[in-house]
Amino acid sequence: MDIGFIGLGNMGFPMARRLIEAGHKLVVFDTRKEVVDRLVARGATAATSPKDVADQVETVMASLPSLQASLEVATGANGVIEGKRAKRFIDLSTVGSTMASKIHGLLAKRNIVQIDCPVSGGVGGAEKGTLAVMVSGPKAEFELLKPALDVIGKVFFIGEKPGAAQTMKLANNFLSATAIVATSEAVVMGVKAGLDPAVMIDVINAGSGMNTASRDKFPRSVLPRSFDFGFATGLMVKDVRLALEEMKQLGLSMEVADAVGRLWETVISAEGADSDFTAAIKPIEKKAGVVVGGKTGGLAGK
Repeated sequence: MDIGFIGLGNMGFPMARRLIEAGHKLVVFDTRKEVVDRLVARGATAATSPKDVADQVETVMASLPSLQASLEVATGANGVIEGKRAKRFIDLSTVGSTMASKIHGLLAKRNIVQIDCPVSGGVGGAEKGTLAVMVSGPKAEFELLKPALDVIGKVFFIGEKPGAAQTMKLANNFLSATAIVATSEAVVMGVKAGLDPAVMIDVINAGSGMNTASRDKFPRSVLPRSFDFGFATGLMVKDVRLALEEMKQLGLSMEVADAVGRLWETVISAEGADSDFTAAIKPIEKKAGVVVGGKTGGLAGK
């Protein structure tokens, strides 16, 4: 399949690379020439703008860092909406159901089908092709795209309603965001009481408290204090805020969500948007006066 791919960041680049390796012909665009050149060296064709991509192919995918970026790439000046050939726009970004519905409506005026297609699984999942790929849009379009989407991960059809896959992604990321801060609080409690954090994580992972933070993030990025899992705090906070907005629009009770939201606002204030999201433990450590992991074994006070 001929595919346009816009946005070659930490997630976009490995997804685009896998599509090329699977035999798809890609036309790619990013504002950074160096990442475009790396894919051109693998056989991709470079484009000069989102419109240029949409002038060359019927199927355009995008992996972008913000709601505004998705809106501008899809519907702005020199955007996909102005392309001569584009028939479908597959947004792999997390933008929330409201923005997805807005983009859907604007593209529909130009007979371009918008497909929500947010993904979960981090940079590692993008590299390995093991992402959870959530899709909402017309079923016929889903069937057409599924062989290509299978290259980047396990594909789930959520429904035909615009924004449905975005709601699913926000539910998933809310749980992920909750897991990292809740596990941080639990481990900090243990370290404050004199427990070894590495032993704590082993016990949690063998018991009923096991979660993605204890299983993946703590062993790889928190206990070694490398804080390099590959997902920015700013992106996690964006997703938490979107989840809170969606819950409010639905009139839901949000006691846990509000608490998680406040914790993440503290994290982004203390650590910055560009920090790795595993650094969420640092403000919790600071309040407790302990350091989890590292050469001290996690028992040092601050």
